[in-house]
Amino acid sequence: MARIVVLGAGFAGNTAALNLKKALGGRHEVIVVTPRKNFSYVPSLVWVGVGSMKPEKTQFDLTPVYKKHGIIFKNGAAEEIHPDGQDQFVVIKYPDGVKESINYDYLINATGPKLNYSATPGLGPDSGYSDSICTLPHAVKTRDNYLKAVDRMKQGKRQKFVVGTGHGTATCQGAAFEFIHNLEFDLNMRGVRNMADITWISNEPSLGDFGVGGVIVKKSGNFVSGKLFAESTFLEKGIKWVERAHVRKVENGSLNYITIDGAEGGLEFDFAMLIPPFAGVPISYRDKNGNDIKNQMCVPSGFMKVDADYDSSARPFDEWDTSDWPKTYNNQIYKNIFAAGIAFAPPHPISKPFKSPDGTSIVPSPPRTGMASGIIGHTVAMSIIDMIKKGEKEPAHYASMSKFGAICITSMGKSLTHGSAALLTMDPVVPDYEKYKFGRNLNYTFGDIGLAGHWVKYMLHYLFLWKMKGKFGWHIIPD
Repeated sequence: MARIVVLGAGFAGNTAALNLKKALGGRHEVIVVTPRKNFSYVPSLVWVGVGSMKPEKTQFDLTPVYKKHGIIFKNGAAEEIHPDGQDQFVVIKYPDGVKESINYDYLINATGPKLNYSATPGLGPDSGYSDSICTLPHAVKTRDNYLKAVDRMKQGKRQKFVVGTGHGTATCQGAAFEFIHNLEFDLNMRGVRNMADITWISNEPSLGDFGVGGVIVKKSGNFVSGKLFAESTFLEKGIKWVERAHVRKVENGSLNYITIDGAEGGLEFDFAMLIPPFAGVPISYRDKNGNDIKNQMCVPSGFMKVDADYDSSARPFDEWDTSDWPKTYNNQIYKNIFAAGIAFAPPHPISKPFKSPDGTSIVPSPPRTGMASGIIGHTVAMSIIDMIKKGEKEPAHYASMSKFGAICITSMGKSLTHGSAALLTMDPVVPDYEKYKFGRNLNYTFGDIGLAGHWVKYMLHYLFLWKMKGKFGWHIIPD
């Protein structure tokens, strides 16, 4: 009997666990370890943050799901991984402080990110002055603060809103882009848009970059850039913007920043929603003698090393190659360990990196959320299944971000009659300029915006909750 331990139950971890158990049945154990009892559908937290969706509609209890599928559920946090020696094991800590060691034959690190608010002084909803939609509790707090601002506007007090990224290396610009458009839409629906000043701030080298090096789509025979799309939506809605910026510090009602060009500035706000940078979840790694081997297993940010070319990051941007990116997500020291979703360390950014004159890095980190996480989690599970059932020595399934595409549906206002969303597909995620003139296959890279896009976004919310619950036919729903 083989035992597979999955750390984390987000898109990557839950997808991996369900696929593993479906293929391996009762002969082998699948154990999921996560500090959260609920699965949260993070893409819809943008709606929670403006009060247009109830929090309970975005989550469900994992316990009955795993019980139904025969998956062992450990509601605790992984603290140590011991990958060396005859017996490999994980040390987990439960909410009551009790610790347990769990042996494994295969391990999947799908822990997701640590929200690194401390990277920017004053950033974050817990000990800072800005809000966030990265977790459900934070999105609920964001909603409450947003609605207080709405109340002040109804009382005749003009409000300043700032939305974007709170650090020069933050990712998830798309989530912030969704939020600012939903905020603007909601203010219109509430009849107070004329009382609001809205400003976007981002570390993108240009608007519409979204951490993927921008995108060119073919529409009605014309080539349209993501930059043109983003700028046009902001101009249409009267949203000001600051791009190529690193937020240095957030204070009560204000922030200051520096740009790639060295320009320094500040923004005042009554409400700010700023996405933090991500880091790896803090887990220690020990060899059989108890020595710390984290520097062998992880990059400095704490994400796990896999089959990527990490030396490539030292090369100039124009020498980066699609072959730098991992294919199997298998750790190269311990071949029974994988990392999926946000937990794996990318070899370098996708967008061109810049530094301000004082040496501050300003470059979006590569996005690895949503669809990409699901694809990678599924791929890793299939490789482990073959290793167990067929005796494969090496992973036999591949999913390089430089080879597979992704669909992004950006909500721009939640309403079944007046809402809209931007539907964007890109293939591949990491652009391949040797193969394609604009980096991507324009036969499969396209975009459109409208009410139909919102209907698709709304449908996917319930479709993927169905899939993540492992309900009837879950496995035929694409990742």
